[in-house]
Formats: sequence, structure tokens, C-alpha cells
Amino acid sequence: MGPVLAADITVHPIWYGAWPAEQKRTIRAFLRSLSPQASGEKEGAVPSPSVADWWRTVRLYTDQTTANVRGGRGETCCGQVCAFHYFTFPSVVGYTLPYAWVGNSAGRCPEVCAYPFAIPAYVPGRRPEAPPNGDPGVDGMVSVIAHELAEMASNPLANAWYAGGDPSFPTEIADLCEGIYGTGGGGAYTGQLLTDGRSGASYNLNGVGGRRFLVQWVWDPYRSYCSGPNALDQH
Repeated sequence: MGPVLAADITVHPIWYGAWPAEQKRTIRAFLRSLSPQASGEKEGAVPSPSVADWWRTVRLYTDQTTANVRGGRGETCCGQVCAFHYFTFPSVVGYTLPYAWVGNSAGRCPEVCAYPFAIPAYVPGRRPEAPPNGDPGVDGMVSVIAHELAEMASNPLANAWYAGGDPSFPTEIADLCEGIYGTGGGGAYTGQLLTDGRSGASYNLNGVGGRRFLVQWVWDPYRSYCSGPNALDQH
């Protein structure tokens, strides 16, 4: 089994094309929420269930080799994936750097990549959830970013934590829980979510600056099922 990302992880977002300032703020707020104290938030300032609580499940995936990396790939958006992660080759750029590409869910297949804020036509009678930051595309994209970060941390070189026999097309820790956001989730049902009393928006995690997000669950290696900090059995 290969290495995981075990040292402090620095995330560098690279924006392609023109992005409205508010969309950037939403995504950056989510990234800061992964480690709120490192972003200047006081301990306990972000209530549970929080983005940082969610990340603790990802941190359960430990290295199974003698050294960690310190420092599912698809070819087209929509047709195969909403995002993918991979890594650079030392022979090409001089070092190994895990990276992820995430499509803009507002313009690229929102009914798939911005779910559940947009609903595919093959799911009749299902109404979209109200986005917690008021932007269905970017709110959906936050969950896709979280998906890729979790898998990039636990399977950075495509040889660590994954299910299935083909490392070129692995089923990773977020793939196993696609579409599950709360207790009882599965199929076309997201699971039990929290509701913002003022806006009516759906969410399951709190973040920095009072932000709220809806992020899919990931596979818990100790419980052996999909889990998140808003699960009813964690209260």
C-alpha cells in the first residue's frame, strides 16, 4: 500500500477563467474551515458539526509505508467525472505534487455536479435543496472539492486507500459515499440534513465566518460505513 498525505497540507487554489468575487469567497471560506484555528479562528468558534469535524474522518487514513508523502482520473468533465485528482511526475517537473481539477458546477452538468442543488431529469419528483450560500453551482462545487481533497489526501499516488482491483480506476473513500449527506442517505435520498432557520437552506456542516456548507460523507475505516459529523449516532 502506498503513502498518504500526512504532513500539514497547503491548498493552493488556481482559478481558471473569470470568477465572481463572491464565488471565490465561498470556496476560500470552505478551505479555511478545514483548519479554522490556522485561519485565525478561536478554538470553539465554529460550532459542530463543522467542516473540521468532517476532515477528522479523512485523517483516520494513516500511512501504511515507511514514509509519507510530505510536501480516479477522467478525461472529460460531465461525461465521466465532475473532477479528478492525480499527481505530477518528477521526470517531467522535478517533483511529485498531488493536484485536483474541479469543473465549475454552475456551467458543467449542474444536475450531476451541483447535486442536490440541481436534480437530474431521471430522478422524477425530487426537488432541489436550497443552497446555503445562495449559489447552486458553487455550493455544489464545494462538495466536489471536498470529495477530491479527501481522496487526494488518502490516495495521492493512486496506490494507497481505494477499493477494487484496478488502481487506474479506483473506488476511493468519497466515491463509496457519493450522494450521502446525512443519516439514512442513499439512492436519491440525501439523508437527514440541517435547515437554516432564516433562509430555509439545507446544510450539514458549519464553517468559518458563519458560513454553512453541504458536503457529502466519506467512508469511515473504523466503522466500515459512510459517516459524517452530522450523523445521528455521533450526537
